[in-house]
Amino acid sequence: MTLNRRSLLVSGAALAAPWVHANSKPLRFAWWGGAGRHQATLAALKVFEQRHGVKVKAEYMGFSGYLERLTTQIAGRSEPDLMQINWAWMAMFSKRGNGFTDLNTLSKELALDQFTDDDLAYGRVQGKLNALPSSFSARVFLWNQTAFARAGVKLPETWDELFATGPAFRAKLGDSAYPLDGELYDMILLSQSYVQQKHGTPFVDPTQARVAMSPAAALDWVKTYKRLVDSHVATPLPLRASLGGAEKPTEQQPDWVAGRWAGNYTWDSTIGLRSSTLAPGERLTLGAFPTLDGSRESGLFGRPTVMYTVGRNSTQPELAARLMNFLLTDPEAARILGRTRGLPSAKSALAVLQQAGGLPPLELAAHDQIQAQRDAGRLIRPAPLFEHARFQKFMREVFETVAYNKTTDGEAARRLVEEGNALLQRIQ
Repeated sequence: MTLNRRSLLVSGAALAAPWVHANSKPLRFAWWGGAGRHQATLAALKVFEQRHGVKVKAEYMGFSGYLERLTTQIAGRSEPDLMQINWAWMAMFSKRGNGFTDLNTLSKELALDQFTDDDLAYGRVQGKLNALPSSFSARVFLWNQTAFARAGVKLPETWDELFATGPAFRAKLGDSAYPLDGELYDMILLSQSYVQQKHGTPFVDPTQARVAMSPAAALDWVKTYKRLVDSHVATPLPLRASLGGAEKPTEQQPDWVAGRWAGNYTWDSTIGLRSSTLAPGERLTLGAFPTLDGSRESGLFGRPTVMYTVGRNSTQPELAARLMNFLLTDPEAARILGRTRGLPSAKSALAVLQQAGGLPPLELAAHDQIQAQRDAGRLIRPAPLFEHARFQKFMREVFETVAYNKTTDGEAARRLVEEGNALLQRIQ
């Protein structure tokens, strides 16, 4: 891959001498993750410190409690200089684009040409560039080829074929065998994809704080979810709840390990986890994403995996931006960080990993599948409010009543439209 001169100049690797900041105050950087991400990030920070003659104070933890801590810090104007955030949090902390530092004002420190226009669009709020993505993730189908072979069923490529897998699995392998597993949110998103293709709209309008689905589309959404469960395609929520908790990850389910649950609708970033627990002889493969004839949108749900942003109250915004650029685009940082935050969005970082080899073929195939949808303009940017914590809780509550047969289809659809609109107006 050929990089232009400006990209190389901005990249930390091209600096011939340390860039020493006049202020000796440590630069604060906050992130969440697991042990692998922590170790790699700390190693990368050491390189940055040595190269630039500065001190970085690492503030890291697991995901639980991270948002709460960040919320308190931002409210008290004591947030870190550089922060790892979820894409949807911009709708909480920067509704008008002024909750974080506008990265356009720091463009001299950033190799923005390493990112596609679509990547940059995810980080903009009302014209201000609030964040840059580390990687991009979307929902994909993972199928256990061995299990499908036992059931005598071909891997589904269309919606009709997907809906037909349930009865076939039950007839051949019994009531305990399911072609697809997923948590409640997984099935909500899968059902929305079908309805978005059919009706041409997602649940929440990407440009306005309103429900975009018509009452008829919302009713179709509820019925599609029920169809997945009632036709024995997807594992029912009550069943999952009885097996150690409704939100128990798929890779921890004994039925998945043994191949009785033969598929998963999940983020491509979890492929390694899903495959890690399969019993010997079980083989995982990437499935096609079904699309209705004539649909202009795939309904595929995707967004940045994590993003970096500079605090609005940072006293060292240029240095924070330089650290951001180092983590996202520097070749040495790319080698150290690897895939701890997914396959990199920055062109140079991805090229480093590709040239080094060893990338898991299934993850590369999923990345290419998702990128093809993005390049074709069929992966429409979702509304950040769709993943707002309060709105997520509302959607889950409605679909839980459907899953436990505590409401009618019509009443659930009414709530999704009417109560959904009211909630969006309150949280916008």
